[in-house]
Amino acid sequence: MVSEEEIFNDLQTNGIIGPHSKMLGPVADGGRIIFITAPGCWGPMITPTLRGGHEVNVPVAVEGAKVGDGLVMRIKSIKVLSKAASSGVDTVREGAFVGDPYVAKKCPSCNDPWPEFEIIGIGEDAIRCKHCGSPASPFKMVNGYTMVLDHNLGVGVTVNKETAEMIAQEAWEWHSLPKNSKQVPILIFAKADIVGVPSRIRPFLGQFGTVPAVDIPDSHNAGDFGSFLINAPHPYAITKEEYETKLTDGHLDIDAVREGAIIIAPVKVDGGGVYAGDAHAMQGDGEVAGHTTDISAESVIEVSVIKNLNLDGPILLPPEEDLPPLVKPWRKDEWERVQTLAKKFGIEPEPVAPVQIIGSGPTINEAAMRGFERAAKLFEMSIEEVRNRVTISGAVEIGRLPGIVQVSMQVPLSILEKMGIDELVVKHYKLPF
Repeated sequence: MVSEEEIFNDLQTNGIIGPHSKMLGPVADGGRIIFITAPGCWGPMITPTLRGGHEVNVPVAVEGAKVGDGLVMRIKSIKVLSKAASSGVDTVREGAFVGDPYVAKKCPSCNDPWPEFEIIGIGEDAIRCKHCGSPASPFKMVNGYTMVLDHNLGVGVTVNKETAEMIAQEAWEWHSLPKNSKQVPILIFAKADIVGVPSRIRPFLGQFGTVPAVDIPDSHNAGDFGSFLINAPHPYAITKEEYETKLTDGHLDIDAVREGAIIIAPVKVDGGGVYAGDAHAMQGDGEVAGHTTDISAESVIEVSVIKNLNLDGPILLPPEEDLPPLVKPWRKDEWERVQTLAKKFGIEPEPVAPVQIIGSGPTINEAAMRGFERAAKLFEMSIEEVRNRVTISGAVEIGRLPGIVQVSMQVPLSILEKMGIDELVVKHYKLPF
């Protein structure tokens, strides 16, 4: 099949991704993908027919990508399309799911699985089962808000109930949903529990990665949410071994996965299957409310293949300003001071570069340990050496509660050279070596 230099992708899945996903492409090695992404989290969560917690884009195959390779994915731009967003802390509607409200939805009255629905009015009970008329969304908000966004001013502010209800009446337009999206926009809830809260627009992709080697709900392609699938009581259950080996941690919710960042993702199915989604207007570290401002967005991505990288999970090269203080790239004058000190003691300092390894797990502590283990394996170090290096020249940051972290460390260039990514990192951070 002939590869294309650029692929436009405005197609969304029904919430399931994996080796059986039909892929677009292939896009050329070194080519570009333009993603038009639908809002993640809340809209798909409240839509009874969708089988995952998100509505990510159909994956795109990359020319020459084989299992065991790595895909370098550069975020060239992210443009916010939505004029408003809504989010909040969730609670479940009892009886509206089997085991997992993100995945196995059902009508709480007639028990139809993934029931067809209709919209009657606005508010949390507006989504109703077509068969029996019962409110059918498996989620409600405990404390929520509606925020208007001004792209030119670069800011957003939460609105009052009257404005939230006006927006809810025209929710599809305010959310700028892609034409192929099947979700109900969360703006229909018209939540306005906190009013007048300002924030800066700082968009990023909550979902950005490669297809897992098992068919799973898109929102669960990570070590924290993925653990819910182990021996689950629904058709998308997986084994513990599949959980440990077949996920690709594409659902990161790390705010540094924004314009200017690079993700190096594992290839666990031939073609790789690059997908994106769950864009947010802004988020602080941790996504501590469980959700943030879901938006429609247009993202431009450049992709290229690194052969035989054999990653267990993603590597992140964030924009320099997003790096923790001790992981900032060394500049020429600083490095000269390092050399001056080292020379006094007859030491040759090792040239190093910033790298973030993604760790994931059911809890933050387990995610951090998995990050250390991945780094140790990748860089051929002991876990103890990794922990020492992270402590004195790195950091552990929370990407998302309950279990995504960024393990940042300064890695010797000699190791990155063996991996074949030294030039990429040196160029990205304009290192003086």
